[in-house]
Amino acid sequence: MEENVKTLDKETDDKVSFVTFIIGEFARTYRMNRQQAYLYLKQYGGLKYLFDCWWALHTDNPIVAVRDINQVCESNGGMQ
Repeated sequence: MEENVKTLDKETDDKVSFVTFIIGEFARTYRMNRQQAYLYLKQYGGLKYLFDCWWALHTDNPIVAVRDINQVCESNGGMQ
């Protein structure tokens, strides 16, 4: 019996891994749990920015990436 299993291509796998990692770093930095961080990022545009710019962000220090994502959220009405 043949299994019908799809695997992610390398770029998609890298993107998912990075986004997951940065959401965790964002949560840790701003003392949220991962679900709160995800919902906050989704509400204030940080998640869209993260998905749109992941390639550039992944080359930065994670602290810089988290700061940049937070600035996007702040500019969209998030906490300051």
